[in-house]
Amino acid sequence: MKKTLYTIIALILVASISKAQLIPNGGFENWTSMGTYNNPDGWDQLNSTTSAMSVYTCEKGTPGTVGTSYLKLTSKTITGGVAPGIAVSGVINTSTFQPQSGFAFTNRPANLTGKWQHMIFGSSQGFVDVKLTRWDTGMNMRMTVASAHYTLTGMAMSWANFSIPLTYGTDSNNPDTCIIVLSASGTTPTNQDYLWVDALAFAGTQGVSENYFDANITVFPNPTSENLILDLAALNNQKVSLQVMDMQGKQVKKVEGVTTSSKTMLDISNLSKGNYMLNVISKEGTITRKFIKE
Repeated sequence: MKKTLYTIIALILVASISKAQLIPNGGFENWTSMGTYNNPDGWDQLNSTTSAMSVYTCEKGTPGTVGTSYLKLTSKTITGGVAPGIAVSGVINTSTFQPQSGFAFTNRPANLTGKWQHMIFGSSQGFVDVKLTRWDTGMNMRMTVASAHYTLTGMAMSWANFSIPLTYGTDSNNPDTCIIVLSASGTTPTNQDYLWVDALAFAGTQGVSENYFDANITVFPNPTSENLILDLAALNNQKVSLQVMDMQGKQVKKVEGVTTSSKTMLDISNLSKGNYMLNVISKEGTITRKFIKE
């Protein structure tokens, strides 16, 4: 009986953790001592690069707004320029300051929430960036499921709550990876720009859009170099819009008022070689198909 009770409690705890959509060390309570400085567990930064100059752009702040500590990111002058105060939930490329990888994540949250303080001393505002992606075996590439990019505005001289909404595309699949970037500065960091963050978490759930549906729509030939032939007969002879998006989510082509048939042709000869998403926007909703331009 005791064993059964413990099992039930354990299952409840696992379910609660899953529901909470945890970000590894999102409260910045866990740090690893590197001798003369500390690094936040689960978050990569530039301390390993700047520590040779006794400069640390990522530091442990105390006390935290909820627990014992918070994350302090500060852009600081080093030999040759200013190193940005930046942290990535995964691995950062210390040469380009771009994220290389993130953490395993399979939920569809609606918002990134937390508490922050921030200020800049130049004109280059910091930012918060979130990207949820998944590996597509058919396309043999990583696809973006949802994203958010928030440029900081003004200043927050005391702790303030924030909530940043994520934008979802028409991909109804769950992600497998999440990358979060926190940066005290923009493209031109200034000495002493700072961003302090605590109690980072995901909130809410974003379901599949009500405007998303599927139908027997085929696209061929695929790959192709000039024309896509679309079989849109299942849409019952209505007018639709065709929208072509690149893998960064940018619209590169749109055609309005297309009459559906079993042989609708779309000229893609002017597109660069690569992978694209085709959105067929009808009165019932949006249908998405992938294609490759050779």
